[in-house]
Amino acid sequence: MKGVIFNVLEELVIETSGMEAWNNILAATGYEGIYTSGDSYPDEELFALAAEICKVLNVDLATVIGIFGEYLFDQLDARHPVFVQQSSDLRSFLVSVDTVIHGEVLKLYQNPNLPRFSYRDEGDTLVMNYTSERKLCILAEGLIRGAAKRFNADVDISHPVCMHDGADHCQLNVRFK
Repeated sequence: MKGVIFNVLEELVIETSGMEAWNNILAATGYEGIYTSGDSYPDEELFALAAEICKVLNVDLATVIGIFGEYLFDQLDARHPVFVQQSSDLRSFLVSVDTVIHGEVLKLYQNPNLPRFSYRDEGDTLVMNYTSERKLCILAEGLIRGAAKRFNADVDISHPVCMHDGADHCQLNVRFK
């Protein structure tokens, strides 16, 4: 996982719970907490930090990951606004993720291990098929919610197929209201 993801997680914890909470999370996990945005760190380190955040906040992992996804979208947009500015609406932005945005991410970071998306347009619903060995589909949902807020789009997201239930991909249905 790229260090920028850890940087944003740290920012979220400090913004919502303070520096002491972040330091306590680091102490509990045994991690140093110094992350360079372009460097890669073990996925397990991010998962351990997220698990400790769950304990500190007394919320489940899906909630933490979803909230982080929304926050992550805002922070990535602030760092790289050109990605969002290229799209006129949420739908065009979402269908640009796999080819355009991930293509640009590959130019910025070496070996980012990005998820893959394929799409099917069903009129008022965009079906997004997500595949990743990390199985961070809940993070993808949070990112979509963050993007919807950015584009002022009213959407419902359903998740009828999931790798956590044994499927080979996740299906995220984004219904535009």
